[in-house]
Amino acid sequence: MAKNFIQPGEVMDYLATANLVSGAGVLVGQRLGVALKDIPNGTSGPVQVTGVWSLPKLATDTFVAGAIAYWDDTAKRLTATAASNTVAGYAFKAGASGAATLAIKLNA
Repeated sequence: MAKNFIQPGEVMDYLATANLVSGAGVLVGQRLGVALKDIPNGTSGPVQVTGVWSLPKLATDTFVAGAIAYWDDTAKRLTATAASNTVAGYAFKAGASGAATLAIKLNA
C-alpha cells in the first residue's frame, strides 16, 4: 500500500457547536454528515459523511429517486429547495409528499 494513505474517508471528527444526538444531520464545512453518537457541545465526535441514511425532510417536498437533495441548516432537514441551502446528496428512493424522512445518499 502507498505510504501516504491516511484512511478511507468515511468518518470525520467534528467539533460540535451545539449538542448533537446520534443520527442527527450536521454540516461539516460544505458536506453533510450524520453524528454516529451523541456529541456534546464543545467536544469532538465521529460524523459519517458517506452512505445512505434516513434523515428528516420538509414534508411537503417530493423527490424522485436520484433527485438532488439540499440541507436546510436552519430547520435541520432535507429539502428540494436549492436557494440558501447546501447540496446534501441525492434521493436514494422516491420521497412522497407527507413523508417526514428521505433515504439519501450522502455527498454524492
